[in-house]
Amino acid sequence: MALPARTCGAARPGPLAALPRPRRAAPRPLLLLVSRLLLLLPLVATPGAAAYSFPQQHTMQHWARRLEQEVDGVMRIFGGVQQLREIYKDNRNLFEVQENVPQKLVEKVAGDIESLLDRKVQALKRLADAAENFQRAHHWQDNIKEEDVMYYDAKADAELDDPESEDVERGSKASTLRLDFVEDSNFKNKVNYSYTAVQIPTDIYKGSTVILNELNWTEALESVFVENRRQDPALLWQAFGSATGVTRYYPATPWRAPKKIDLYDVRRRPWYIQGASSPKDMVIIVDVSGSVSGLTLKLMKTSVCEMLDTLSDDDYVNVASFNEKAQPVSCFTHLVQANVRNKKVFKEAVQGMVAKGTTGYKAGFEYAFDQLQNSNITRANCNKMIMMFTDGGEDRVQDVFEKYNWPNRTVRVFTFSVGQHNYDVTPLQWMACTNKGYYFEIPSIGAIRINTQEYLDVLGRPMVLAGKEAKQVQWTNVYEDALGLGLVVTGTLPVFNLTQDGPGEKKNQLILGVMGIDVALNDIKRLTPNYTLGANGYAFAIDLNGYVLLHPNLKPQTTNFREPVTLDFLDAELEDEDKEEIRRSMIDGNKGHKQVRTLVRSLDERYIDEVLRSYTWAPIQSTNYSLGLVLPPYSTFYLQANLSDQILQVKLPISKLKDFEFLLPSSFESEGHVFIAPREYCKDLNASDNNTEFLKNFIELMEKVTPDSKQCNNFLLHNLILDTGITQQLVERVWHDQDLNTYSLLAVFAATDGGITRVFPNKAAEDWTENPEPFNASFYRRSLDNHGYVFKPPHHDALLRPLELENDTVGILVSTAVELSLDGRTLRPAVVGVKLDLEAWAEKFKVLASNRTHQDQPQKQCGPSSHCEMDCEVNNEDLLCVLIDDGGFLVLSNQNHQWDQVGRFFSEVDANLMLALYNNSFYTRKESYDYQAACAPQPPGNLGAAPRGVFVPTIADFLNLAWWTSAAAWSLFQQLLYGLIYHSWFQADPAEAEGSPEAREGSCVIKQTQYFFGSVNNSYNAIIDCGNCSRLFHAQRLTNTNLLFVVAEKPLCSQCETGRLLQKETHCPADGPEQCELVQRPRYRRGPHICFDYNATEDTSDCGRGASFPPSLGVLVSLQLLLLLGLPPRPQPPVHAHASRRL
Repeated sequence: MALPARTCGAARPGPLAALPRPRRAAPRPLLLLVSRLLLLLPLVATPGAAAYSFPQQHTMQHWARRLEQEVDGVMRIFGGVQQLREIYKDNRNLFEVQENVPQKLVEKVAGDIESLLDRKVQALKRLADAAENFQRAHHWQDNIKEEDVMYYDAKADAELDDPESEDVERGSKASTLRLDFVEDSNFKNKVNYSYTAVQIPTDIYKGSTVILNELNWTEALESVFVENRRQDPALLWQAFGSATGVTRYYPATPWRAPKKIDLYDVRRRPWYIQGASSPKDMVIIVDVSGSVSGLTLKLMKTSVCEMLDTLSDDDYVNVASFNEKAQPVSCFTHLVQANVRNKKVFKEAVQGMVAKGTTGYKAGFEYAFDQLQNSNITRANCNKMIMMFTDGGEDRVQDVFEKYNWPNRTVRVFTFSVGQHNYDVTPLQWMACTNKGYYFEIPSIGAIRINTQEYLDVLGRPMVLAGKEAKQVQWTNVYEDALGLGLVVTGTLPVFNLTQDGPGEKKNQLILGVMGIDVALNDIKRLTPNYTLGANGYAFAIDLNGYVLLHPNLKPQTTNFREPVTLDFLDAELEDEDKEEIRRSMIDGNKGHKQVRTLVRSLDERYIDEVLRSYTWAPIQSTNYSLGLVLPPYSTFYLQANLSDQILQVKLPISKLKDFEFLLPSSFESEGHVFIAPREYCKDLNASDNNTEFLKNFIELMEKVTPDSKQCNNFLLHNLILDTGITQQLVERVWHDQDLNTYSLLAVFAATDGGITRVFPNKAAEDWTENPEPFNASFYRRSLDNHGYVFKPPHHDALLRPLELENDTVGILVSTAVELSLDGRTLRPAVVGVKLDLEAWAEKFKVLASNRTHQDQPQKQCGPSSHCEMDCEVNNEDLLCVLIDDGGFLVLSNQNHQWDQVGRFFSEVDANLMLALYNNSFYTRKESYDYQAACAPQPPGNLGAAPRGVFVPTIADFLNLAWWTSAAAWSLFQQLLYGLIYHSWFQADPAEAEGSPEAREGSCVIKQTQYFFGSVNNSYNAIIDCGNCSRLFHAQRLTNTNLLFVVAEKPLCSQCETGRLLQKETHCPADGPEQCELVQRPRYRRGPHICFDYNATEDTSDCGRGASFPPSLGVLVSLQLLLLLGLPPRPQPPVHAHASRRL
């Protein structure tokens, strides 16, 4: 039976989504009759020969019971579950049972986070107020020079190291300070607490009057930064991002220069964008008429991509192209959220635009206004704007504006004249000026970045005019700090220009910039309970978009500092209706509590468990966040060690305390090897990935301090001491007196919530590959969530060598949770288990699934002319017998050649049989997507090496003096000049050299597929109907385990190999589920509760006049000659679109 195909482009799977498959219905009468005859009648045999038949159902059920009894017997003897319960009860005076009360925990943690963030808010307000006062008191200097301003240039050290740097060529400036730095672990950087640092974008001229005046007045912020740190020593980066592009941050630290050209501009950072304006609904329309030449069209494509980068997740956008008609460039037919994945779709679609036809502004604007008036979709509902990119035209489309936008002018229109041309730009200026927008010119690539972000100044006008009402702190999404702090959120506060041009003049309406203070996610995590919630309990937090701020599954494999880290709560967990309801309630700022039955993915991402969880949530006041707490029922209570003063005297050279002696490696030979979870027990404890070294560091520290020291976490340290003693008593009472070889065991082990993992005997620790932190060990977490015995075969990677079976080193873990009931309170503080010898248990498996009662009994032979049932030992050439776990992975087989395939997904071993198990509901499939994965870069296509199209002048052009002064010559020069900097402008990106930073893994989407037990719990016989290749099989769940026992005829031929289930991760080139389908079902979200898009006093007269820097003939000729002679000229400083701005 062929399995229906499912692609990465499929819609997002719903709750418990599985692929379509036949329903289990009553077999057809004829098939039922044939099946029963095959099961009951012996196979035809030649006279005088033995005849074997497929085992009867009751026979296989008998084998299953024997397997269950064998496993249970071994675990009862060696697991020591009952004995460990008694040990806990015997030591009842050494610990107390504490309760996790979810509502109280959530309220406390939410309050702690609110207090933490409120301290940052107060610092932000002091900075913003000071900045506005400093700027208002500043006297503008027209003749200011670079040597008049002293500051630390954060990029100075990197530029000095670069022999081609502008500053190296000029010589070191006297205005640049040289600082000394000290290492600070809080910043993960070298810092100087006495000074601020200044970062100026590469494409901004440091010596311009605007920039020098900016540096002059912002220097006064230094004292406020220092005072803020004095009041709150835990403050991290404090920064002021100016509307001119200058960033001044504290404390000073050298800038992290990238390998390629540094394109950092604070005005494109997530925190600046969010703080500088209210949310936006934007429609971008691009003129693709035939007059748009190749170079101009390329500029437009780049401009649109740069414009998209100025949008955040609070914004909505659509992009359309137009000539005589308008049409969307992508599959999106309406405004969509400007998140990373949607913007990627736009950027790829824009590259496919082709110029043809005639210009039709009316078609483009009508399409844009219709998009903005569509009220049936989710959108920002704040600033509305149209951004038009064109090479010029005569039509003003006044009738369109009269119909859609006048007289209220609720939609701003921004026009961009792109490329070098001689068209009259007056119509474009008029469109912008009469619709509260701005007109920009983009003659070359150098003007793109500046002019595609200047519109934020216009959007900031209503905020500035609103005054104090608009001075509200906002908190960003999670993003990667550019200075290496890791994942952070930033509190932002706009800074306004409070000056007036003269007495009685209108109030200034320019935004000066945005003030920001970072908060590291790790600092917020420290406020949440962790070890008291158990291995499977956790806290999480989300914002108004439903994106997680905190979550144990927030683990981006690669980060791009230019993009926020946006992981939706429903993608961090396996989505279902209950979680959708919880997410909506949290976004709405409600409190709540709900117990749900849901699916969870195992830590190693190989298994799915259906579990019971309680969710409790409440808003974090004065922020955009909501906090949640997740607890399994067995984590309602936890142990807290209450050790006496006598026990806490642990000066090892003097003390005779056995508990600590058993942490010494010298005791491992007799008491088993001890692994300590690498937790932060004490502040001065040196961490190490090597367990023996970590133990040594731990013991050395214990010789210096007592566990009650303020340097130490008493809860962690006391519980560690308690569990060390309890597991050692397990060794004495159970493990010492047992012979593991008798039962073919490689090891026995116990792991605890307190952080102890004890493996016995000591030599077994050499092959112990589980995580020393029990809370991060898959076997530990799964054992807590599952009743009975959990089998875990060794992970088998098809890319690696087959499992090595030499020296009995390959084993199968079998573990189970230890459940305590103390004073009517139930908890699971430990997990115990054994490690089975694979080869020995494979042989034992054959005996248990045969007609022999024990291994020493001779095999029963089927005499001549008699009829016998096949078994898994005698008839292993004809009968396949396997144990498969709940994830579909092979655990044991009666086929010797399959022993090295233990741990493989069973479809890779027997695809035909695994497909039959799936189609008969023994297994269910769950598909999900990992949006945090990292993938190797995709190789370029055949067209990748083609050079970019660019105008090439002829010899006649070079000989024509008029050509040298033409716009074409100036444009060509600029393209060549920027091509020297942006090498990829003229060439498609080649495959990067191996090992280069650009060849590293990038973010991508991975489709994950896991299998778990379906609805069938009893034994079941079936036939795989393949004509002459039909196979009988029997499948039965083993009670109290996660195993499925399967007996099947071995395939006689391969005609049934028509489908194969896949379990491995697959890369989705289309970036996951089809975005075009997902945007039709947008997830619930809420934008910021404030919006400033209109103010009656706004002065819209400053709307762009198209002033440009006219190149002189002398400059053109000299630069062109330098270029022709092969001498790279220094680019002229780009002209700021608002060069006339006086701060």
